[in-house]
Amino acid sequence: MASSRPVRPVVGILWMLLAGLCFVVVTALVKWLGPGIPAAQSAFIRYMLGLVFLIPLIPSIRATPMNRRLWTMFGIRGVLHSFGVMMWFFAMTRISIAEVTAMNYLSPVYVTIGAALFLGEGMAFRRIAAVAAALVGAFIILRPGFREISPGHLAMLFAGLVFGAAYLLGKITTDESSPEMVIAQLSLWVTLSLTPFAIAVWVPVEWGAVGVLFLVAFFATSGHYAMSLAFAEAPVTVTQPVTYLQLIWATALGVVMFAEPVDIWVLVGGGLILSAVTFITWREAVLKRRAITPPPPAMRL
Repeated sequence: MASSRPVRPVVGILWMLLAGLCFVVVTALVKWLGPGIPAAQSAFIRYMLGLVFLIPLIPSIRATPMNRRLWTMFGIRGVLHSFGVMMWFFAMTRISIAEVTAMNYLSPVYVTIGAALFLGEGMAFRRIAAVAAALVGAFIILRPGFREISPGHLAMLFAGLVFGAAYLLGKITTDESSPEMVIAQLSLWVTLSLTPFAIAVWVPVEWGAVGVLFLVAFFATSGHYAMSLAFAEAPVTVTQPVTYLQLIWATALGVVMFAEPVDIWVLVGGGLILSAVTFITWREAVLKRRAITPPPPAMRL
């Protein structure tokens, strides 16, 4: 049954613009903190402080049934996501904001590959070509042999891969549980998984840094919420291209606030990756419409 909610593309685009601004603020705050606090500790404090945002969700969480299979998948997803978060925090202190933003677009590509390998989803020629284009975009950004590939670049490649795996599990758990439970389980498991790594590298933290990490938690949560509202107002095929503006904003922010040079190859490679991701998203939407559209002889309701 089709949803009766009206499609409002302009509203969806505006919500996605707000989400993009929130995510750029997150990257700027983490970049501003610098390498003074170990990545594992920064990530742990961010998620621990973010638990406060679960308080309004407690009634919905308590009303959601759970079973052993869901507990297992939530736990595995949380562990995977925690490693991705640590790598992301590490990369943010080692490479430019624009590079982190551009390479973060690879996660949906990893999801597409993983869905074909582990979930049995098909990989038609056009989808394979889009994945290949995205990987070419990654090579344009990294340019191996023409520039030094730093540990930050390797960390972002690993982070994208782990985030992709966690997202695949997220797709399964979202179908079997409530959104509130999915958010709560991710936050709780990531906090628990990061705890031993944070303790191992713990350094004294000033209250100012704690305040910045609380802002990181706030803007990250707000960004995800705004993105969910964007998806509710308009199809992903409408809102997905808007995410390219994050790369433009991140590049401008890096230049203005952190004196990072503009790397045209990062913009070109990031644009190629996002174009491929947008095409994959559009193809998935087309296939879903075909799947739910009844054949001509059937009654259309």
